[in-house]
Amino acid sequence: MKPNPWVRVMLGDDHKIVREGLKMVLADDPQLLVVGEADSGPAVLDGVRALQGPQGVDVVLLDIAMPGMDGLDVLQALRRDWPAVPVLMLSTYPEKQYAVRCIQLGASGYLNKSTDPDALIGALRRVAAGGMHVSPATAEALASLVSQGRTKSGIDLLSHREHQVYLLLTQGHTVSEIGAQLSLAPNTVSTYRARILEKTGTKNDVELALYAQSLGQGR
Repeated sequence: MKPNPWVRVMLGDDHKIVREGLKMVLADDPQLLVVGEADSGPAVLDGVRALQGPQGVDVVLLDIAMPGMDGLDVLQALRRDWPAVPVLMLSTYPEKQYAVRCIQLGASGYLNKSTDPDALIGALRRVAAGGMHVSPATAEALASLVSQGRTKSGIDLLSHREHQVYLLLTQGHTVSEIGAQLSLAPNTVSTYRARILEKTGTKNDVELALYAQSLGQGR
């Protein structure tokens, strides 16, 4: 049993300096307790498993860009294996483009790493209590998804795996590097790349990078 009213948090971020900063922020609230931290996707799952899911963790604070297994794959695995453990995504990626995708995959909310510390603490408390953290920008994006006659953009048309490859391509990674990170054969990555170019209406990696920049993404 957790010592009420603590909120037990598992941190998932591959940068130690970020995790240390998060722990300093959360330490300002005596009711928030960091019970574990992980620097890779598989380590997040191992940590939640070691803590016996909801018996030891009230919320997972998870980055999208994680080595070994990216945050969106980790999110899906957590939803499958530990559906009672809420996940709050924290990333540098633009909220407008990624918050909706995360929520569609089962996240309880999305925050950009530039968010105010008080907003982060409030979101953690809300999510741990069973609620959702939906900012005005995310709410607007969700509403546009269900509005009649909405025309999907190229990003909306990407599958989950295509979106992972898209993220890495727009960060400047090569096909070989992406294959190694996602455990995919280079030919498979090339196939995904071709589909991404077709769906986004771009012809090459340069145009794709410019497309991403127009959406506030990429390098």
